[in-house]
Amino acid sequence: MGYLDDAAFARWWAEQRDRHAPRGRRMLEAELRRHGVPREIIEAHRLEGSTALRAPEDEALPETDEERARIALDRHLRGRPLPIDPKALQRIGMFLVRRGFEPDFVRGTLRGGDGAESDGD
Repeated sequence: MGYLDDAAFARWWAEQRDRHAPRGRRMLEAELRRHGVPREIIEAHRLEGSTALRAPEDEALPETDEERARIALDRHLRGRPLPIDPKALQRIGMFLVRRGFEPDFVRGTLRGGDGAESDGD
C-alpha cells in the first residue's frame, strides 16, 4: 500500500548522514539494521555501492568512504590545521574509526590531509 518503504527510508537516512554527520559504510549499515531495514535492502546497498540508496539528483553528496572520512575530519577539526603530534593523529584516527570508517581509509585521509596542510603553509 506504500505506507512503509524501507528502500526510501534507507535512501533518506543515507542522504541525511552524508549531509549532516558522515559515517562509514559499516556504521551506516548498523544504523539501518537498528531501524529495522531488512537485510536485502542493506545487501543491495553494499553490492551497488553508496549510490544505490541515492536519488539521481543527489550527485553533490560524497560517494566514497574516503570522501565521507575527509568531510568528517574537516568538520571535526573546524578549520584548525591537522596536528603533527603522532598521539593527536592517533586520537583523530580513532575518532574516524569509531564512526565506522575502515582503518585504511582513515590512514589515507590523515596522510592526504597532512599533505594538503603542508602545501598551504
